[in-house]
Amino acid sequence: VTHSIPACIGSMTINSKQLDNESPVSIFAVNKCYETVQDGTFFDGSGFAALVREGYRVRSDVNITLEFRTTAVHGVLLGVSSAKVDAIGLEIVHGKVLFHVNNGAGRITAAYEPRGTNSLCDGKWHRLQANKTKHHISLIIDGNLVHTDNPYIQSTSADTSNPIYVGGYPADVKQNCLTSKSSFRGCLRNLVLTKGQHTELFDFSRAFDLHGVFPHSCPGAEH
Repeated sequence: VTHSIPACIGSMTINSKQLDNESPVSIFAVNKCYETVQDGTFFDGSGFAALVREGYRVRSDVNITLEFRTTAVHGVLLGVSSAKVDAIGLEIVHGKVLFHVNNGAGRITAAYEPRGTNSLCDGKWHRLQANKTKHHISLIIDGNLVHTDNPYIQSTSADTSNPIYVGGYPADVKQNCLTSKSSFRGCLRNLVLTKGQHTELFDFSRAFDLHGVFPHSCPGAEH
């Protein structure tokens, strides 16, 4: 076994002596336990998860679905960006969800703004679907659709071969389709990317780089 257990451990004794887990000699990727816990991955607002070390190719079509829960009005959800301009990005800015795509000719954005007193940053689970095709991009939040046409009809493919950064990204990594540098604070679950017939559910515990991210453990309420 080469990975840690996604669980809570308490009241450990060795030779009848209880270990003091309040002041450990060293600690790595261990968070506090919660009395109520939900399925999901907790992002503490300080870091990111990096997936697909060998690079993800967005190309002409991709469909992204995920669920998020947050009380913060700013935060990066997901980004894939080449060193040039081709990229995609999902982020929360001033309580709106923005889906940006650049196929090489310019950035296109679909923006979802909740109506009235409804908020996406209310600490409740919200379902997001972002879809990119050659000529359109769309966002569906909790069943509500917004979409934008691609005005650059000759430019249809986001030519990336770069990691997927979720919840934030390192300071030395360029992200052409994200305007925010704020790391996400809250919980994410059920991240799925679909291309054609190929569907991939991403397990954050298999990320090649994790900072401030706790897989399989989502507190039942903000702490």
